[in-house]
Amino acid sequence: MQALPELGEEEFTLWRRLLEERTGIHLVPQQKAFLQSQLTIRTRELGNISFGQYYDSLHEGLASVVEWSTLVDRLVVKETSFFRHMPTFDFIRDYINQRIAAGSLADSFDVWSVGCATGEEPYTLAMIVNECFETAALDSYWGVTGMDISMPALNFARQGIYSRRKLDLVPPPFRERYFRDHDQLRSQIVPAMRERVCFTNGNVIELKKMPLVKMDIISCNNMLIYFRRWRRRKILNSLAERMKKGGILVIGLGEIVDWEHPLLEPVADDSVQAYVCVK
Repeated sequence: MQALPELGEEEFTLWRRLLEERTGIHLVPQQKAFLQSQLTIRTRELGNISFGQYYDSLHEGLASVVEWSTLVDRLVVKETSFFRHMPTFDFIRDYINQRIAAGSLADSFDVWSVGCATGEEPYTLAMIVNECFETAALDSYWGVTGMDISMPALNFARQGIYSRRKLDLVPPPFRERYFRDHDQLRSQIVPAMRERVCFTNGNVIELKKMPLVKMDIISCNNMLIYFRRWRRRKILNSLAERMKKGGILVIGLGEIVDWEHPLLEPVADDSVQAYVCVK
């Protein structure tokens, strides 16, 4: 078996800096072996070029944009699942029902999944919203937007086709209603739900460049842990500016413990980490 090329400390520093500058993701020294293995796989695919040649190619011409997208897809973590943290989705369901009961919904109900990876979270959110609105016999417009930096992940998400094992955490009633057999090993999200969810490419460290669209729910689960603390605060501050009054921002438990914002108040619930927009 051919040995892996060695990624020197200076090279590792260059690659870490490049990844953080372009994506915000901060690699720690313990992730050097992971980066080395992924770079090795890609440079061999490109004809056994050196790490230095590959690094230079990512700064040259239009082809570098496509190649960077390919590399980022290899490096970003896409571990996700349907109903990944049930207390969070129970909280979101209760929140929607409370808004419905209070009659405080606007003309549209807008949900944003930031760092959506291969789409499991946006589709989970769509199922929950649909259940709440149908139970209340509401025909108001609603939609879910999933955003991610990885184009291949987004293309996968748009198809809505998942292996059967991916459905293990989906409650049986949801599984029966919102999935159809695609083949012997995979199931697909039903068209009605795929039509409610759109996917867009975006870099979370460049939120200031995006249109300022106000949201009822913003979910940013298990993504902030890949950034430095100062950047987590910056991302959350940008997300807070995109919330409707009365909307909620949900993040992963413990992803940040010392963040505050004048527009938001933390939710008093130990099972979730969420904030309500009060102004």
